[in-house]
Parts: sequence; C-alpha cells; structure tokens
Amino acid sequence: MKEFLSLIRFPNLILIILCQALVQACLLSRQINWSRLLDVGFMVLTLSTVFVAAAGYIINDYYDVKIDAINKPERLVIGKSIRRRPAMGWHFLLSTLGVLMGFYLSLPVGLINLGAVLLLWGYSAQLKRMVLIGNIAIALLGASMLLIVAVYADKLNKITIGYAVFAFIISLIREIVKDMEDVKGDASFDCRTLPIVAGLANTKLVLYPIIAIFMAFILLVVFHPTTSVYFEVYMLLLAFVPGIWFLVKLVRADRKRDFTYLSNLGKFLMLTGILSMLLVN
Repeated sequence: MKEFLSLIRFPNLILIILCQALVQACLLSRQINWSRLLDVGFMVLTLSTVFVAAAGYIINDYYDVKIDAINKPERLVIGKSIRRRPAMGWHFLLSTLGVLMGFYLSLPVGLINLGAVLLLWGYSAQLKRMVLIGNIAIALLGASMLLIVAVYADKLNKITIGYAVFAFIISLIREIVKDMEDVKGDASFDCRTLPIVAGLANTKLVLYPIIAIFMAFILLVVFHPTTSVYFEVYMLLLAFVPGIWFLVKLVRADRKRDFTYLSNLGKFLMLTGILSMLLVN
C-alpha cells in the first residue's frame, strides 16, 4: 500500500482535493459556503479528477522507469515494488473510471476528463521529451483542475479564471525547473527538454520573463480595487515576497539540489495561492 500511494503521488492528490474544495466553497458563491462540499455531484467530480490524476502519475512512471532510475532512484516503484503489467492495469482502471464518472456528470466534464487522460498519456509517451510542449501541457492540466469545478457548476467567473491563470503560470515555471533538476537522466535517454537543448543559462533567460509575468499578475490582483486588505497583505507576504526569493535563488542556482529547492518553493507558492481563496470574499 505504501508503494502504491507513492506511485500515485498521494500528497499531490490531497492538494487537488483541497484545491477543488476551495473553488467550490469560496469562488462559486458570494460568501464562503462549506455546505456546497456535501453536494454529491461535486464529490463525484473530485473523485473523477483524482482518478485521472492518479492514472497520469502511473503512466508517467511507467514510461520513465529508466530515466527515474538515474534522476530519482529512491522514488522508483514500477519494476521494483510494483510490476509493470499490474501498474498498467491500474492506469487503465483509474482512467476509465475517471472518464465514465465525468460523462455521468455532464458532457463537458466527461470531455475534459477524456482530454486530460489522452494528454497525460501523450505527455508521458512523447510530449515531455519535446521543448516546452510537455511543460505547457502539464500547466494546462493544472489550470483545468480548477476550471472543471466551475464548468460543472455552470458558474465560470473572472475570479476562477484568474486562479486558473495563476495555476498555469506557476505550474509552467515549476515544470521547467523540474527539467533543470532532471537534466542528467533526461539527457541519457535523448530527451529534448529546454535545459538540454538550450542549456541551463539560456533556460534561466526563458524563465525570467515568465516569472516577471507571474509577479506582475500578483500585483495586478493585489491592487485590484475590489480586494480586501487581508487578501492584499496575504498575497504580498506569501506570494510576492517568496516570488522575489525564488528569482534570487534561480539566478544563483547551478546544482541539482538548488533546482530541487526551487521546485519545492514552487509547490509552496502553489499552495499559498490556493489557500488565498479563503480570503477572496
């Protein structure tokens, strides 16, 4: 069980549940309404999203067994604790359940889940080995995780779209940093990620304007006339300031452990951004 939970990235799945719960309770009504979490349709939606995400982690590890043996040998599960064929069986089962549950809820949700399954398969098999394409694909999936809640409720609004943009940008930054972290193993198997094609120095030059856009977006949100003082202080202290620190550390980063630190800092920024939904209203 421990190995299986590691395979499906259980902490990341908890983060998905938290994210969708906050969208449902905080962004889709004028006031925070926790009772919305008891809606059966929402529970099915979240479970379907978790199934699709878990299947995506499995298929990614399935294709990356040899690469992970170099980049992250301590996290290797498929081929070590869980055999390849059972792993693919779990991938197929979870993907199928996620898509069927999505279509049970509505046609748009089903199509989004189906698209996510296909994109995750394409990412694992080929897209992640292409310059920026794989990074953008994962960033889009991160944004869709938020949007699908509003799509199901038929309450897509500017605030939800704003958080989706936030998720897209920080996910894109983090995915590029993770490629910088894994450059050794990726290069051994002819992957064409940005750090391998352009080098670490030039990859930083690509990241700087993306980070600048991220920081500008935070300031735009903070100084919007409708935001509260509590929200403004929170975002400045727990998003803008850490973003500046991220930039400082990126300039100095040149070793694997530096990029591991930046990847974890990116996850922290994602978490603080999600929790800021509690202060939106």
